[in-house]
Amino acid sequence: MTRRTDWAEYEYTASGAPRGRGTGGDTGSAVDGEDGHGVAPFGGEQSYGSGSPGGGSRDGGPRRGRGRRRRGFGEATDAEDGGGLSSSRAEQGAPPGDPVEQARAICLRLLTGTPRTRKQLADALRKRQIPDDAAEEVLSRFEEVGLINDSAFADAWVESRHHGRGLARRALARELRTKGVDSTLIDEAVSQLDSEQEEATARELVARKLRSTRGLDRDKRLRRLAGMLARKGYPEGMALRVVRQALEEEGEDTEFLGDEGI
Repeated sequence: MTRRTDWAEYEYTASGAPRGRGTGGDTGSAVDGEDGHGVAPFGGEQSYGSGSPGGGSRDGGPRRGRGRRRRGFGEATDAEDGGGLSSSRAEQGAPPGDPVEQARAICLRLLTGTPRTRKQLADALRKRQIPDDAAEEVLSRFEEVGLINDSAFADAWVESRHHGRGLARRALARELRTKGVDSTLIDEAVSQLDSEQEEATARELVARKLRSTRGLDRDKRLRRLAGMLARKGYPEGMALRVVRQALEEEGEDTEFLGDEGI
């Protein structure tokens, strides 16, 4: 008889986060099951990119070292999203012909190391030709035990990308839409940021970028700095106001600079 998923394998920590048997009480992973992959729950130890924005990079974001770029929160390679040809040991160990077990193994592998939205996992299962009914069963169960939580994903995404990359609400909402997060959850997540916090972050970004524009003429500096903020999703009026104030503090004459746009 083909073995179905034994959902009772999973225990729960005091905080309610699921974890697998045999973890020795390690609450740093949500699941450490048969496939040998640990899955970090929301609120566990993740590289959320905390810290002040900027750091001297070309666009005013954090400076990155040379070599392969480190993936940020929620980012994945094509292979990890089901586009690769190779299968993990977990998938190879799933009973042949049992799509529920195959879907479970795929989701556990993709959730290892970084959270994903339900749509991201559904897309990956579709690429691997998992039947819709099997995918729905696994995804719904993963939501029940907390391994999929689009609300927590959106909150963490906003926290990570605003403090790590200096992105404003508009850019954050656009990114979350591409991840398949519901518009209501997006609105709730980006509401963490208010206009005052956005403007404070915009000032930090401009202050870090300002030095690299010295030597350019005034209008070019304005366009370059305001353009950097626009790419990060800041409203045009706020971007122009912040840049003009920064230039004035450096002694630039901005009296005749209009607000005609970036």
